[in-house]
Amino acid sequence: MTREAARSLPPALPAALDRQLADVDAELARRYPGDPGTRQPVHTVYVPADRHTATTPAEWGAAALELLDQHAPDAGAFAAALGTAVPDPEDLYARVRAKLAVEPVEDLRLDFEDGFAPRPDAEEDAVAAEAAARVAAASARGAGPPFVGIRCQSMEAPVRDRACRTLDVFLTALLAHGPLPEGLRLTLPKVSHPRQVTAMVRLCEALERACGLPERRLRFEIQIETPAAVLGPDGTATVARFVDHGEGRVDGLHYGTFDYSAALGISAAHQAPDHPAADHAKAVMQLAAAGTGVRLSDGSTQVLPVGSAARVLAAWRLHHRLVTRALARGYYQGWDMHPGHLPTRYAAGYAFYRAGLDEAAGRLADYVAGTRGATLDEPATARALAGFLLRGLRCGAFTEDEVHGRTGLTAGRLTEYAAPRPAPGGR
Repeated sequence: MTREAARSLPPALPAALDRQLADVDAELARRYPGDPGTRQPVHTVYVPADRHTATTPAEWGAAALELLDQHAPDAGAFAAALGTAVPDPEDLYARVRAKLAVEPVEDLRLDFEDGFAPRPDAEEDAVAAEAAARVAAASARGAGPPFVGIRCQSMEAPVRDRACRTLDVFLTALLAHGPLPEGLRLTLPKVSHPRQVTAMVRLCEALERACGLPERRLRFEIQIETPAAVLGPDGTATVARFVDHGEGRVDGLHYGTFDYSAALGISAAHQAPDHPAADHAKAVMQLAAAGTGVRLSDGSTQVLPVGSAARVLAAWRLHHRLVTRALARGYYQGWDMHPGHLPTRYAAGYAFYRAGLDEAAGRLADYVAGTRGATLDEPATARALAGFLLRGLRCGAFTEDEVHGRTGLTAGRLTEYAAPRPAPGGR
């Protein structure tokens, strides 16, 4: 029989501390719920709303495949085009082509902002209603992308009314054709002040009441593309206040490469996702989002794979490098602005996860078994390892059988390790 260890503190002290910290516990649970454990798209494709058609995703996939046929017709040519070592080029090439044929676009955003020239209200209303009808029809057939939505105008004074009107017309028309798509996304651009986020929350609440939607059904992404969004006049990280003022409705923070760079006075030739100013902004975003359940998205490159073979290959290599760089920094989503970016988006993602599969699976298996391998991992690292494997599964880099064979864990068990939930009472 084990004898109870002697103690000096009164037995009632832990309960007293629980009472003293109850409000802190509640606030931390509200502010930092952790990752939701759901799928995050690897990219967002932006197309002007007036150029969207029922076949836009398929057209992008076909255009990407045509570009591959022209400039990288086989696995060896594609590996050479990427300009970097590729694990198992045949497998990578087959995965990329299959993805482009079946699900070329994971997240489609119809743009009513920068990519949509100003026009009379009645004309924009018509475009919004027609776009909603196409989105609803694709969703009803199960033929649309997993995630789809619109970017409206901002909450800045000159366009605020238009932002409200476009959202109203789009959602009203969407609901006229059936329920909202499960993967609906709304994007709020050019946010500079936390109260603009609050205004978007109030707008979502009003739309829910007016349209008979369940409370908190509407959520939104915030674009970080103004200096005031990163650093406020009082020296605080404004983006952290954005998340708080979103009242639990903020899904993501998306970096806006070109508006942000231009606002800092960076010349056009040097406006890029890997500029030091971009790295700083995204690092602040990453800190602000950590633990909140809000996901990050990198921005885009303006270098398109078009023109001569040399220009296409140079653009592919740049994009592949930028996507790989973003993944290594923990930005698992980015913007794609041209069909030619799709092959390198998926190639970079598949190569990143497949290259790390054996090590991540082996380390997690050692952690689960309680055995000591070459690396001493802690619970936080085990969460990161499980999260890496889950993201690889969800993007199609590997199968559940491949992970299970290396770890003995199902996707459900991986989710438990990636996002453990505290026991009641925090114990």
